Amino acid sequence: MGEMINFPSNGSEGQGYLAVPPSGEGPGVIVIQEWWGLVPHIEDVCDRFAAEGFVALAPDLYRGTKVSEPDEAGKEMMALQLDRAARDMSGAVDEVVRRASGDKVGVVGFCMGGGLALVLATQRPDAVAACVSFYGLIPWPDAQPDFSKLSAAVLVHVAGNDEYFSPEAAHVLEEELRRLGKAAEFHVYDDTEHAFFNDSRPEVHDAGASATAWTRTIDFFHNRLG
Repeated sequence: MGEMINFPSNGSEGQGYLAVPPSGEGPGVIVIQEWWGLVPHIEDVCDRFAAEGFVALAPDLYRGTKVSEPDEAGKEMMALQLDRAARDMSGAVDEVVRRASGDKVGVVGFCMGGGLALVLATQRPDAVAACVSFYGLIPWPDAQPDFSKLSAAVLVHVAGNDEYFSPEAAHVLEEELRRLGKAAEFHVYDDTEHAFFNDSRPEVHDAGASATAWTRTIDFFHNRLG
């Protein structure tokens, strides 16, 4: 359904997977990968957004590298050049704004990408109006977002049994966003594991929680983006 495209990334070239609705137009959404890279599951998520009427682009933050073992994934995540990733995400925002209806976009990310979605929303408050984070973690000490700069509404999906981003950590984040007067909505999915939305990983996938989180995400983006 979608295709790989190149887009300008602050003097260099970013790559990503683009999926467009059957109508050819709609609001724009940036999809940010888990620590595995731009794998078929993330492409499939873009296709699902397109089927719901959104122009969806997933920038390839690993620039072609895909991994399948957790140890490799952890190494790739910690070796990610955050300045380059920020440029690639920002370039993806500009590309989607160019292709989508409206000048505001949504951003959604999973695991590592859920953390980066929040980072992007604070870096591009001019364009990001809605931010959805699935069990987002920010393991890089120098990438902590300045939430005072956030203008987007935030929706966070939290796995009940998550050692990476626990319900307690989510509560701390929720308190911080509320203290700053930001629009934030948090949902904890009891008895689910980290990465419960990833249906390519049967050992953690939870179909019921995924369906609920997906409906909430689609409704949230339609309400905020049109």
